[in-house]
Amino acid sequence: MVESKNEREEDTFMVTDKVMRALVSAHVLAIFAQPVFAGVYLSGDFDGLSWHVIGANVVTSIGFLQLIAAIVVWARARRAWPLLATLAVVAAETVQYFAGLDGALWLHFPLGVLTIAGLVVLFVAVWRQPISHEEATRA
Repeated sequence: MVESKNEREEDTFMVTDKVMRALVSAHVLAIFAQPVFAGVYLSGDFDGLSWHVIGANVVTSIGFLQLIAAIVVWARARRAWPLLATLAVVAAETVQYFAGLDGALWLHFPLGVLTIAGLVVLFVAVWRQPISHEEATRA
């Protein structure tokens, strides 16, 4: 059976939606671990700082993968909001990362709270709102 162009595009949009949602979900899980690792360190277990650094690398890496997925969503589905929201989260995470490396805790702590809150809002939006045009017409 020969697939039509619309069926292929719909399949592409579904894959794009699933990848974006999977990355945002993994991102949320990874970022939720960060305050736990910081708390372990602040409780006196110095291994917690190593876990916090590893977690920061994981969160940042997932953020950049999510940014790539958001660019694909924008290019294929012409939806700008996932890209704009992801850009804001990744920018905050980048500042957060370097503030932590520099020891600027006055910025690192509040920006961490803001970043987690922003990512949770993005998580809810990605799961509640249709990303692709086809999904929007089915909703």
